[in-house]
Amino acid sequence: MSTATSDSRNKRKTIIGFVTSRSGNKSVKVTIPYKTPHPLYHKVINRKTVVHVHDEKNETKIGDKVEIMETRPMSRLKRWRIVSVVHSAVGTTHQAITEADVAATVPTKTTRAGATAPAPAAKA
Repeated sequence: MSTATSDSRNKRKTIIGFVTSRSGNKSVKVTIPYKTPHPLYHKVINRKTVVHVHDEKNETKIGDKVEIMETRPMSRLKRWRIVSVVHSAVGTTHQAITEADVAATVPTKTTRAGATAPAPAAKA
């Protein structure tokens, strides 16, 4: 039996990042942005780390700011889990559009220059 106490178990890395993709049931990709200086020119460069995270309750959506914690391996790539949603994204409902909607809004060579295409109706 291990002599580790609950204090040593709770000293795991926690990081704050943004949900960038929902990649299946109970899985999300979280991007952790950071800035680092260029080694020679000393200009600040934007970098990012993308990690696969376990989302047990499927509570996050794209754009949410979340706190994640290191955990045991859940699958081949997942080594992190969601602790909490720090800030929920607003208005990120994605709707699929059809080719007809795109064709109605984008001018092509076949449309006359003087005629305008009717705008697609807003979906409720």
